[in-house]
Amino acid sequence: MTSLPVDWLENDRRKLRVDASAYGDKIYEALTAACALAIPALVIAIAVAIFAAAWPAFAKLGFSIVTTSDWDVRAGHFGAAPAIFGTLVSSTVALIIATPLAIGVAIFLSEFAPLWLRQPIGFLVDLLAAIPSVVYGLWGIFVLIPLLREHVMPFLRDTLHLGATPFFSGPAYGPSMLAAGVILAIMALPYISSVSREVLMAVPRSQREAALALGATRWEMIRDAVIPYARSGIIGGIMLGLGRALGETMAVTMVIGNRPEISASLLAPGYTMASLIANEFSEATSDLHLSALMAVGAVLFIITLIVNAVARWLVWSVGRRRTQ
Repeated sequence: MTSLPVDWLENDRRKLRVDASAYGDKIYEALTAACALAIPALVIAIAVAIFAAAWPAFAKLGFSIVTTSDWDVRAGHFGAAPAIFGTLVSSTVALIIATPLAIGVAIFLSEFAPLWLRQPIGFLVDLLAAIPSVVYGLWGIFVLIPLLREHVMPFLRDTLHLGATPFFSGPAYGPSMLAAGVILAIMALPYISSVSREVLMAVPRSQREAALALGATRWEMIRDAVIPYARSGIIGGIMLGLGRALGETMAVTMVIGNRPEISASLLAPGYTMASLIANEFSEATSDLHLSALMAVGAVLFIITLIVNAVARWLVWSVGRRRTQ
């Protein structure tokens, strides 16, 4: 008789604990869902704000803001073609320089480096991404630009006779598209290297063992078995590096020369969309000028979003293939 109330109380306590646990799980699920939805909501909010501010310029100027080169604030002419051209060219130069170096580092760390050396070198390479861009810009002004102007540019133009081509013709100013490309290459290198290293290490060991069992050398194994398997992931890492290069502002503004002209020569000064916005946003007095700068930002936003989306999809495709 006395055991019934005790059992009833114990069952009641157990039921309350279950109800409280279920209630806590629902709260935790709601909080995590809110955190997950906050990121795309923030991206959408940024996109809406940028395009709303850019709409007056698009409505009045149309696509001439993308296709024309005349940027005259007093006359009300806003052509961002030189800035778009400079953004694409400087980023392309950066990828040409950074991609072989980054992939070489990734292959060394994933295939050849001993364990005691792999971690320190990987840390130092990744540390490049933590350096503020203004520090890169200062280094570019005081070290890189004098080096390019006095040694590298004359060597490319005169010693190698590349000055006969339109890509290395003209005087060696120092601040130039080439300087911006080198700075961007250094800044994009850790992103490409990190992703490529992870993708190469994700290649199944059976791929390597099968190639070696067929008589391939270590280099032939890497070239014919590992790299083809990880190709899309490596391309994704390169695209992520491109996204980093497209949006860089401060370092590029300090070394590119900021001249709004389209020139085929890498030795000539140039302009980028990010540097255009950074230089003129604080001085924009008219509504049309401000809206034109926001339109340039909208174009940069679209390009960067597309590049990063493609990169993420390529990296995801490698991970999915690994699990299959």
